[in-house]
Order: sequence, then C-alpha cells, then structure tokens
Amino acid sequence: HVQLVESGGGSVQAGGSLRLSCAASGYTYSSNCMGWIRQAPGKERVLISVISSDGSTTYADSVKGRFAISRDDAKNAWYLQMNSLTIDDTGVYYCAACGTAYQGQGTQVTVS
Repeated sequence: HVQLVESGGGSVQAGGSLRLSCAASGYTYSSNCMGWIRQAPGKERVLISVISSDGSTTYADSVKGRFAISRDDAKNAWYLQMNSLTIDDTGVYYCAACGTAYQGQGTQVTVS
C-alpha cells in the first residue's frame, strides 16, 4: 500500500517561509523523480517543482528563486522550502511521484 503524506503547511504572513515535507511509505522512489503540485483556490493543479533521481531540479517560473526542492532518499522523503511567500502562493500543496498516480492528500498553505 503506497502512501504519500504531506506536512508543514499552515498560515503565514507575506514574506514569510514554510517548509513542506512529504513522507513516502510502501514505495521506494530513489530511482524516480518526485514533485510538488499546487492548487490555488478556484484553479487547476499546477506542477511547481520536480527533483530527479540525480538531484537535478526544475521549477515553475512563479516560484523560481524562492522555492527549493530537496530529497532525502535514506528517509524516503522530500521537501519544499518556500521563502518570500506571497498571497499568490496560497493553495493546497500535493507531493507526487512522477509518472505514477501516487499523490498525497495535500497540505494547505495560506499566505495573508
């Protein structure tokens, strides 16, 4: 049974920071890429960051320079450090395993 569980969301003022975590169980992703998806209120889900098995990263233009994705294969976990948050970063954040249907339940981030 594969399970991805996000944590670290919350409410923060604009300009603040949050660190999201995703813990995977029942699935070893060390050879796969992992990502973060954001769904803003009333909008579709958008892939905002991906980290490949070799550690290379990509970011959506909207978060580039402010967010940083990382992974810890030993813990079967990956993270999203979010800095300089703006109101537009508000939404539900999901972690996902690339190329699979595996996705977490999401964690709410609210920036005011």
